[in-house]
Amino acid sequence: MENSIYSLLPPLIAILMVILTRKVLLSLGIGIVTAALLLAEGNILNTLSTLWEALKAIFWVDGQLNTWNIFIELFVIILGVITAFITIIGGARAFGEWAMKRVKTRAGAQMMAAIFGVVIFIDDYFNALAVGQVSRPITDLHRVSRAKLAYIIDSTSAPVCVIAPISSWGAYIIGIIGSVLTAHSISDIAPLTAFLKMIPMNLYVWSALALVFIIALRGIEFGPMKKHEDRAMNTGQVFDPNKTAPGEMKEVIPISDKGTVGSLIWPLITLIISTVIMMLWTGSSASNGSNNLMTIFENADVAKSLFFGGIVGLVITLGYFFNHSFKKKTVESKLFFIGLKEGVKSMVPAILILIFAWIIVDLIGQLETGKYLAGLVKSMNMNVTFLPFIMFIIAGLIAFATGTSWGSFGILLPIAGEISAVTDVSIILPTMAAVLAGAVFGDHCSPISDTTILSSTGAGSNHMDHVMTQLPYALTSAGIAGFGYLVIGITSSTIAGLATVMVLLILFAFFMKKGEDFTVNGDGMSSKT
Repeated sequence: MENSIYSLLPPLIAILMVILTRKVLLSLGIGIVTAALLLAEGNILNTLSTLWEALKAIFWVDGQLNTWNIFIELFVIILGVITAFITIIGGARAFGEWAMKRVKTRAGAQMMAAIFGVVIFIDDYFNALAVGQVSRPITDLHRVSRAKLAYIIDSTSAPVCVIAPISSWGAYIIGIIGSVLTAHSISDIAPLTAFLKMIPMNLYVWSALALVFIIALRGIEFGPMKKHEDRAMNTGQVFDPNKTAPGEMKEVIPISDKGTVGSLIWPLITLIISTVIMMLWTGSSASNGSNNLMTIFENADVAKSLFFGGIVGLVITLGYFFNHSFKKKTVESKLFFIGLKEGVKSMVPAILILIFAWIIVDLIGQLETGKYLAGLVKSMNMNVTFLPFIMFIIAGLIAFATGTSWGSFGILLPIAGEISAVTDVSIILPTMAAVLAGAVFGDHCSPISDTTILSSTGAGSNHMDHVMTQLPYALTSAGIAGFGYLVIGITSSTIAGLATVMVLLILFAFFMKKGEDFTVNGDGMSSKT
């Protein structure tokens, strides 16, 4: 069943089920069982054994703890606890009141979240979770739906990381590019230089980022997102109360009215700084003390850095809590245990979805789904003119089916290099850029992508609400980028491709109906066009 058309069944079944039922865990579970049955060739005992091994591998692999997964899960829990305590001491309320005086409109609140997403580019996991914590109090006050916030976070995390050389993504991609160039004896361009030249060729990134700002500024809503935005604007309900939302407290907890902006800002700034410092430390340690930033980020242990950075952020947050509790007497000390309990509980849905997603990604990897699709690409007799466009589409399909953009990079970048080298080596950089763009696009659309899951968690949005509301926006960005890749293939001009994307974005902004904006005042919402 491995590396065959049957390997497509588990991701297709899981994705179809999740769209039809909107039950993420049930759908992922069916996909997991399907994959295990295929690997075991229908043998029930072997299927159970395969399922157990896949579950165990999340926590224990090669005779030792799987620290990557464990640290990610612990960081998510820590962030939930930090959020709970910041809420209790009134930090989120104070920050919201401070921002309300400065950010006057829904458009401004969305722009602020988008700018945070662009600025925090070190790692997509960290971006997805940190931006949500900073932005949520403001977007909630301005009646921006959690689904919209999740879209903004998701569309400014991976797209920025994939073009940032000083990031965990950039270091990983540059390493693959280096091996591709070496394999084809291309010595007139260094891997870092090649990466920098590919940045303007990554058309999906520019299309997706521009669309975020266009939609925020003009209030353009379409597809399922319009329903969520209408409910938020008309009722103030920023998420569907009948659905679970990761990161949302299950019970109403007391909130101090004596909190300060610093109660939110300083724990999160500490979290950001300590995480970056930990990335530099783990990367330097693994690089034998190298001073090269690219080498350091390439070897950084992101999960470990997130965990220890989270611990530091939690310590500072608890310091604020105990100061408010024992010194200022603004909150009751018994709320300590409530904060711990509610913080952990709020992240349980995200943890479960992550575990199920990791299992199905592992089993899909064993079935070699990505290799099967990649093999189809290699066997196609492609016209070099359409190569960037075709690689963009194929990378999107692989990332969508497997739930991982990094896996798609690893599979398709060497294939893109090989096809370009034997047809027209001058098109190797646009083709590899198209792979990067397509992989991010597919990752955006995939309900089993960990980045998509963490964007839902950071925003406090129901996961399937995020997937379904983001899909039309991602497809719009992809359609615009696709036209750009066709132009690049025909003209061999990156500028022409970028110009095409720009023109299509302008037409989109001009012809789509502008929505209403709102301002917040002391009495509630007042509308303006």
